[in-house]
Amino acid sequence: MKKESLVYIIIIIVLSTLSARAVNNMITTTVPLLAKYDLNMDEVYVGILSASFSIFTLISTTFINPFLVSFKRKIVFILSSILIIPLLVLLYMSNQITIWIVFPITGFIYGFIMPNLITFASLGNSRRESERLLNIYSTSLSLSLVIGPILETILLKQYNYRDIFLLFLPLAIPLAILSKYVKFPEIKNEIKGFNTFKNDGLIAAILSITSYNIPFAVITTFIAIYAKELFNVENFAAYSVFIPFFFISFLTRFYMALRPFNNLRKPMLISIFLTIIGIITVSFSPNFLTLLIGMLILGVPHGSIFPMSTVMITRSTSVSERNAANSFFLAYNNILFTISPIIYGYLVALLRSNYRLSFALLLIPLSISAILLIKLYWKNKILLG
Repeated sequence: MKKESLVYIIIIIVLSTLSARAVNNMITTTVPLLAKYDLNMDEVYVGILSASFSIFTLISTTFINPFLVSFKRKIVFILSSILIIPLLVLLYMSNQITIWIVFPITGFIYGFIMPNLITFASLGNSRRESERLLNIYSTSLSLSLVIGPILETILLKQYNYRDIFLLFLPLAIPLAILSKYVKFPEIKNEIKGFNTFKNDGLIAAILSITSYNIPFAVITTFIAIYAKELFNVENFAAYSVFIPFFFISFLTRFYMALRPFNNLRKPMLISIFLTIIGIITVSFSPNFLTLLIGMLILGVPHGSIFPMSTVMITRSTSVSERNAANSFFLAYNNILFTISPIIYGYLVALLRSNYRLSFALLLIPLSISAILLIKLYWKNKILLG
């Protein structure tokens, strides 16, 4: 690929990803807070509401996007990128009834955006170029997750949770404008449907992401509530727990973009170990500062595991398989984001608002997935490079 073309693609990847993920993260982390403290829902309903977003994202990523031909995917992608703008206005206007309609629809729309951005970012002319573009994409994801929470923390000093949806409207505009420039490869024999489920790289990526995304799904929905309920901090301080988390994640992905890993075994082991340490720190934090330290530790595996998982898929799939594999990978992530908040919400209710013990129990599924990954794929070339 020519240098000018590569720079052009990188600019589109970075700006589109910043816009898409910053707004997406704001929605998924602010709606639970709106639900609990403005719409007066308890933890169980907050978990179910959060899950509704992921269920509808799952529907679009699993049962629609993988089966669309290239030019139809592009049309749907452009329309979805534009529709985010009016949906933000509807979220601002939502009440106890309409939130159950607008929030799932927003999740459905994002199901057409994120998998296609990943596929676009994996279309390098060589394996190394593709992996570098994927790491740039992952770094852009993390940068958006630094910019968004910092901006929202500042805004929450003067505005309420509902106002945030309108204040983030300008961040949604770049994706709407740039969506028509995102490339969709024209492949005559593109593989669609469920055939890619047998792919070792996809299975390995699913096991690796499970070790982290179960706690991350709970963090997205409940960590600001966790901070408010346990340490009685103000709105902006509770939301600020995302800043060290996403900042360290960004630094991790930035390093990986500069120096991509070939052998994934050592960084994967370190990431799993840090996840365990981070969960223990958050679960037993005696004060707000210790909670921030725990979130900082958890930022490293958040930054490393997702890009390593996408690299596993890239290493084991052809371009013709890539869209289906990425769609199913993100669909699985959405299954985790559907189940985890509901289970955590019920655990908190069952354990009589014991947020700490409920969070510590996340170590169980983490350990199971890590053991399976090591047992099944530790000597596979997908990890060895």
